[in-house]
Amino acid sequence: MEHNAGTPADPPYWMAAPSKPKLKLPPGACDAHVHVWGPRKRFPFAEGRRYTPSDAPKELLFKLHERLGIQHCVIVQPACHGLDNSVTVDAVAATGGAYKGVALVPTTIADVELKRLAAACLCGARFHYMEHLATGPGIEEVIVFGKRLAAVGWHLQIHMDGGRIAELAPALKRSPVPVMIDHIGRIDASLGLEQPAFRALLALMQDKNVWVKVSGTDRATRQGPPYGDAVPFARKLVEEFGDRVVWGTDWPHPNHAPPVVDDGMLVDILTGIAPSDAARQALLVDNPQRFYRFAPARKLT
Repeated sequence: MEHNAGTPADPPYWMAAPSKPKLKLPPGACDAHVHVWGPRKRFPFAEGRRYTPSDAPKELLFKLHERLGIQHCVIVQPACHGLDNSVTVDAVAATGGAYKGVALVPTTIADVELKRLAAACLCGARFHYMEHLATGPGIEEVIVFGKRLAAVGWHLQIHMDGGRIAELAPALKRSPVPVMIDHIGRIDASLGLEQPAFRALLALMQDKNVWVKVSGTDRATRQGPPYGDAVPFARKLVEEFGDRVVWGTDWPHPNHAPPVVDDGMLVDILTGIAPSDAARQALLVDNPQRFYRFAPARKLT
């Protein structure tokens, strides 16, 4: 068994002291995509992982959200912790359901374990279709698995390369549970709004069972901060599908190439993604509450 505590960690991918946002978020605002890592002495990283991050425990996340003005959140099980969802369950438990979780699970998971995770305020299962992450089950297997997710009220969360949207879309349209697409479909902003990958995402979004996270502008960009080339993609999704979009920071920014991301800046570019108060209320409060059904927010420590 690998001894994680002695394994050298990557430098932090996140900014230790992000800027204080100029934009004041509406009460009940949600960050719908984050991860927590470690502390690895308590929550060891998985063997065979592709990266070994520095610890980014729940206490750092809560401190960040206090600075940004966020009361609700979705903690997504990170690939470096593998299929042991303990780190996510622990972080969600500290919030009393004001935060929810999304799990990494095998399609062979026992019903009793699925129900245990659901009782712990996890509400979805994520599957990766990205070259840099470990290969998981095929999409048809996942869609069949969706019937079991329906029994516990979960959704499917799909992380896919932009070039695979058109390929995976027909199966996703048959999902028996709601589908949440990560990070604007991981498109390449330099290819423009008319690129095939983004057109395929817009076509997929015509299905009212499909939602999308307008997160990841910092990954889509080819210009760097403040991500002016990527913001129009997020704004287009908000304009056309304003009742099925949510937003997230993706803190602590796994495997992110330099420069380090300023989470305060990610909040401030919301004025370009969702320019009106009404659009931000839907994106940050109403939509995530309808989708994730958070418990009332409380003071976190």
